[in-house]
Amino acid sequence: MLDPVPAARPATGLAVRCTRALLSPWSRFSLLVAVLLGAAATMLLLEPQRLLATGWPAQLDGGAVAMTLFGVAYGVCTVAFVPRPLLNLAAGALFGTQAGLAAALAGTVLGAGISFGLGRVLGQDALRTLLRGRWLKAADGQLSRHGFRSMLALRLFPGVPFAAANYCAAVSRMGYPPFLVATGIGSIPNTAAYVVAGSEASSPTSPAFLAAMGFIVLTGIGAAVVAWRKRHRLGAG
Repeated sequence: MLDPVPAARPATGLAVRCTRALLSPWSRFSLLVAVLLGAAATMLLLEPQRLLATGWPAQLDGGAVAMTLFGVAYGVCTVAFVPRPLLNLAAGALFGTQAGLAAALAGTVLGAGISFGLGRVLGQDALRTLLRGRWLKAADGQLSRHGFRSMLALRLFPGVPFAAANYCAAVSRMGYPPFLVATGIGSIPNTAAYVVAGSEASSPTSPAFLAAMGFIVLTGIGAAVVAWRKRHRLGAG
């Protein structure tokens, strides 16, 4: 009798190994880095900040459709590291205070949700292996155990970069709903100040513009002082 032909195990084994390599934590993290770099490069080429100078396209001027499109574009731009103050100013200049604030907050939550999802799916498994330092472990524990109030404090504090807070939360064990709710509530004060400043930019002596700029300056100074004191304490320790 003829011996049976052996199964093609080497090919199957190679396919399994390739699949595992592609789905490994560091491969997914590399994909995350590539996606973020590509998004940032695209935003540099498209220069969305030109909306501040050229205004909204005439065919989309005003209305719910324009606000929805702006909110979506806002969210994508934040994922690509476009500074939120520029986007908030544009929201106020294009839509006024109330509608601009609604569009900016919707875009803020959308962008934060996209960043959180990308970080959780593509980066969490790889980055959690790096949580060995005392301060990193403390931050991870705080976000994991007290996610809502910790994220609310981070959003209210203007000195914390938006993207950094998104990915720190994604790497932790914080839940998705608390993250989004805390982001939406905590982003209101600072976002509102920039939106008001954008809507009143044509009247720089108006009380609303002066109040908004005063809030922005005072919170910025407060954030710088707190950051300096923390750095000083760490250096002394």
